Amino acid sequence: MAEKQRILIVDDDANIAELISLYLLKECYETQIVGDGEEALRVFPSFKPHLILLDLMLPGIDGYQVCRQLRMTSQVPIIMLSAKGEIFDKVLGLELGADDYMIKPFDSKELVARVKAVLRRYQTPPPDLTSASTQQQGDFVEYPDLIVNLTNYSVIYMGHSIEMPPKELELLYFLASSPNQVFTREQLLDHIWGYEYMGDTRTVDVHIKRLREKIKDHKNWALSTVWGIGYKFEVKR
Repeated sequence: MAEKQRILIVDDDANIAELISLYLLKECYETQIVGDGEEALRVFPSFKPHLILLDLMLPGIDGYQVCRQLRMTSQVPIIMLSAKGEIFDKVLGLELGADDYMIKPFDSKELVARVKAVLRRYQTPPPDLTSASTQQQGDFVEYPDLIVNLTNYSVIYMGHSIEMPPKELELLYFLASSPNQVFTREQLLDHIWGYEYMGDTRTVDVHIKRLREKIKDHKNWALSTVWGIGYKFEVKR
C-alpha cells in the first residue's frame, strides 16, 4: 500500500484548520494541525510533511518567519494562506520561498486542486546525472551546461541537479524554449500564473531574481532584462 502524503496545517484558527484537514483527509492525505509557528518548526523534523499549508498571521513568530527558517534547511513545498490580499504580501511570501499564495476565504475545491498541483510537480525522482543529456525524455530544452526538463521537473546546471520550485522551473523553461524572444511581464504572468495574478507583475521580478541566484549567466546564454519591456533568454552568437 502506498504511503499517504503528509500535509502540515499551520493555522491558529482551529475551525479553519479542522475544515482544511477534513477536505484533505477525504482526498486520502495524512494531516497534522499546529496552531503557531514555534510548534510548526518543532514538529516539522518528526512529521516530515510533503507539503505545508502556512497561515501568515500566527501568534508568536509569523508565517513569513516560519517560511524563512524552513527555507534555510528544506525545499518542502509551502502554500501560504492569508486574509491579506495586498500585492506586497504576496510578493514578500514568494520572495521568502513560498510556492503559492491563497487568499482567505478560499474555495475548498481550489485549495485541494492547488495542493495536488504543487505536490505533483515535486513528486519526480531525482535525475540520473550520468550522461544526462542522452537520457532526457519528454519536454526539455538543452543548452551548454543547462538542461531544463518540464516533464519530470528537473534542472541540471553545470552537471549538478538544482532544486527549484515549480513556478521558477516553468518560467525558466518557457523563456529558454523561445531563445532571444522578448516577453513582457504581463505575458509571462499570463503564461505561467494565469488570470489570478494579472496586474501583479512584481511576481515575475521575484522569480527572475531567484532564478539568477541559482543559475549564473553563461558565456553562451543568459537571463537578460530588456529595460522597460520585460525579459528574454538570450543566446549569445
